[in-house]
Amino acid sequence: MKFQSGKYVNNISSLQIYNLLRFTTFLLVSIALSKFYSPKDIGDFELMMFMVNIASFFWVTGIIQSFLSLYNSNPVFPGIKTDRRSPEIWNAFLLLCLFSLLFVLLGLTMQGNLHVFSEAKKVPYFGLVLIYFLISNPSNLIEYIYILRNKSSLVLLYGFLSHSLILAGTLTPVWLGMGIREAFTGLIIATIPRVIWLVFLLVKYAEPVFSWAFMKTHLHYAWPLIISTLLSGSAQYIDGFIVANKFNAKDFAYFRYGAKEFPLVVMLANGLHAAMIPEFSTAANISEVLKKIRHKSIRLINALFPLSMVLLLFSNWLFIHLFNPAFRRGSDIFMIYLLLIISRLVFPQTILIGLRKTSVMMWVSVVEIFLNIALSLFLIQFYGLQGVPLATVIIFALEKIVLISYNYFRLKIPPQSYIPVKLHLMYSALIIILFVLIDRRIIPTY
Repeated sequence: MKFQSGKYVNNISSLQIYNLLRFTTFLLVSIALSKFYSPKDIGDFELMMFMVNIASFFWVTGIIQSFLSLYNSNPVFPGIKTDRRSPEIWNAFLLLCLFSLLFVLLGLTMQGNLHVFSEAKKVPYFGLVLIYFLISNPSNLIEYIYILRNKSSLVLLYGFLSHSLILAGTLTPVWLGMGIREAFTGLIIATIPRVIWLVFLLVKYAEPVFSWAFMKTHLHYAWPLIISTLLSGSAQYIDGFIVANKFNAKDFAYFRYGAKEFPLVVMLANGLHAAMIPEFSTAANISEVLKKIRHKSIRLINALFPLSMVLLLFSNWLFIHLFNPAFRRGSDIFMIYLLLIISRLVFPQTILIGLRKTSVMMWVSVVEIFLNIALSLFLIQFYGLQGVPLATVIIFALEKIVLISYNYFRLKIPPQSYIPVKLHLMYSALIIILFVLIDRRIIPTY
């Protein structure tokens, strides 16, 4: 692969690779922890990461995605940004810092009242959780600054270096025989260079001009995305809360290890989604952007559906050998989450965000969240832990159907203009049939 911007490394592929690096890094951490610690200790580490993610993923996503749509087209700072420094970057950074600080202060006020698991256990090492939360969230802006400045090769350089540091910082205490607290402290120390890197980029690319007018415009488009992501994108976090309150710490560890989608699906889909949003603001012909989404979708579908079906067949083997035999139960959860590929590889939400129809997604998500909770609590009575991810798969599919319908009936954008409909339906039917055959033990897993 050429390590320069061009045919093989572009904004889409660099974001996809970066997301894959991030997932792989924390997967390797999970594997290492499973070799050195008990399920209870692993549950503590996973809970700490879980608390950081659940308190930030929705507003980080909302702020960054609205920033992407406004960067080259907004009424406050009009004009395409090429070589000049950007006040949009500075104001987006301020928003991320403000939200991080607000949630840290909220965490401090709630510190004594946060209890989890059926045995009502407090969140471990809560001070460390708050420190990591405060310094990690603003650095999520780094890869998108590079994307917007068309420095896609630097996304890869940053991704390799920063995640190598995280891997080394987290696992060094593990290899030295230290505890979970020291491993999490190592993660914090390894995150500090990311903050320094962000400061360097702000000096180079950001114009330090505060604009309340831009802040209002940014928040106007960000709030619906924040609410939408909190509601619809929080499905796995809601799943985790349901499991944490219905089961014990050991079951939570099994669930968290199993509650993972196929990383290539999530990272490549998210990379395509994020990279396509800015193109709507600069495209003279939206149909060309839709064709590009469809073309990229075909490549993902042809590659990722077959790989997901192979993983279905070998899920037991993977969990036994990657982690340890005690985590065999996690493979049952993982098999269900693999079905999320059906909804992941269609992109009606990319069109809505690119065209700034963010309020639609928010209202769809309001309904979705209640349906997800109700269906999870209903199915858990019959399927135990497996009922929770099963509800998520069903609700995710319904969400995409509603968004596709909105695009068609209200925006007059037919599904076939950005979705390879026949190809997607064929693969969706195949993976569902395979899952049912495995679940009924007609086809064995390995």
